Amino acid sequence: METIFGNLQGLKSSQLKQLQRLYHQRIPSDRITTPEFAQRLAAISTEINQPVCTYLNRRGQVIRVGVGTPRQTQIPPLELPRYGAERLSGIRCIATHLKSEPPNEAALTSMALQRLDALVVINITGTGFQKRGGGATGYVKEAYVAHLTSQESRALITSPSLKVANGNVPSPSWNVSPPMSLDALAKQDLIDLVEGLEEDFRREFVAQEVDTDHDRAVIVGVMTDDLSSQQFHDIVAELGRLVDTAGGEVLQTLWQKRSRIHPQTVVGEGKVQEIALTAQTLGANLVVFDRDLSPSQVRNLETQIGVRVVDRTEVILDIFAQRAQSRAGKLQVELAQLEYMLPRLSGRGQAMSRLGGGIGTRGPGETKLETERRAISRRISRLQQEVNQLQAHRERLRQRRQNREIPSVALVGYTNAGKSTLLNALTNAEVYTADQLFATLDPTTRRLVVPHAATNEPQEILITDTVGFIHELPASLMDAFRATLEEVTEADALIHLVDLSHPAWLSHIRSVREILAQMPVTPGPALVVFNKIDQVSSETLAQAREEFPLAVFISASKRLGLETLRQRLGQLVQYATSSR
Repeated sequence: METIFGNLQGLKSSQLKQLQRLYHQRIPSDRITTPEFAQRLAAISTEINQPVCTYLNRRGQVIRVGVGTPRQTQIPPLELPRYGAERLSGIRCIATHLKSEPPNEAALTSMALQRLDALVVINITGTGFQKRGGGATGYVKEAYVAHLTSQESRALITSPSLKVANGNVPSPSWNVSPPMSLDALAKQDLIDLVEGLEEDFRREFVAQEVDTDHDRAVIVGVMTDDLSSQQFHDIVAELGRLVDTAGGEVLQTLWQKRSRIHPQTVVGEGKVQEIALTAQTLGANLVVFDRDLSPSQVRNLETQIGVRVVDRTEVILDIFAQRAQSRAGKLQVELAQLEYMLPRLSGRGQAMSRLGGGIGTRGPGETKLETERRAISRRISRLQQEVNQLQAHRERLRQRRQNREIPSVALVGYTNAGKSTLLNALTNAEVYTADQLFATLDPTTRRLVVPHAATNEPQEILITDTVGFIHELPASLMDAFRATLEEVTEADALIHLVDLSHPAWLSHIRSVREILAQMPVTPGPALVVFNKIDQVSSETLAQAREEFPLAVFISASKRLGLETLRQRLGQLVQYATSSR
């Protein structure tokens, strides 16, 4: 039985049958509609006193019937037979409207989201009559035909919700015909209209085409009551840096203020529509949310937006996968990715099931989904064993260092604080450095000579560069990188390096301290060191000195304040080892 979508409450069985019979109608493939079909649709809509939408393919077959407006009955992008910026979807919508007015913006936006060949809106009179032969007439007052237009043929329009740093964002544009009679509507040539539009879209698409490996992203932030305006701004700005570090390009940032997260789609229905329209208009192939998403939220959002949706954790995992160089780093990243992926395997549809055969396997048998889940669980167990072995190996190395009684100091800090640059400056190490988040993942240990606090004689210590921290470091990474993070807990003392040039340096300090507080073993004493002082104002320096009077101020890249840091390191190590 053909399905009827939308608001069916209060409809009689005879009215439902009339709607179902619309599926058996056929319109000539070169016509938008016929007077007979339009009158029949209007007669049904008049009887039920609700708008009705029919969706037809290019062969003139009705493929979907819905009770409600074009917005209420629209087809999700992922369910459309063809979808892309260079062409239309191959479907047109013929909709009735109970008032005598042109198509409203909600209907036109729905047309843009689905990339319909055309939207035909038929305004009904509310009267009409049945002819003796059974046909309907007199129900249609006037009709409008709307269709999308290409970017080339329109001016850039700025919407209050669509603002970017480098100028205006093009809003979707459309052409709406003047009101026309049914006879004029029936003479409209669909093939000429569609072929002309798709030629424009193809030409525009080729002109804008970019490397398919280069993700073009729209960032979505949700400002809840527990966040201040500044905190929210910092979180969204950091997400933009993460996307950039992962190799993506941020086209647009959208946000919504909500008292609580929507359980199905994080943001409200209207904002989801706006995200979908923005992604389509800008040619984005990725939408990134500023918080962790549940598997069901990802599925719901991808269905309605029509492009891939990821959360903050997935972006961080992608960066880690790119940055891991050593075997230890790679296995820790793989473990984190699998632990993240395992609960997100469900909901892959019928393609993830198979039938069994033979005794004990009749019926649905074991699904492919269960097989894959079991394989991933086995791989996670194996990787965890390897991480445990890695932990044991690093423990032996630490024991050897401790037996020699060489004090150790771990460099900790927010990502991109300059830890690797400082290690290179102090020890002439050749650790990779870049103005990127998580530029280095693997811990690097080097020898450093500092003056002894009591005798001022040269003293050898070990200094270790560790993985950068970040606000709300994903739990899967905390678990996978526990072998690396143990370098922090086993060190005699810490250098807490802070990027003073970052606007959110105070919240970075809080985030690092929160992560250190979650460590299973309490780390040793920490010396706060402010980096990049050559890039900050005198007001910021004064504020930092007032709040952290015992801190050291340096510029690792300019080699400023390093002698003072060596002196203070000698004192820190003396204090840490004497209180062991």
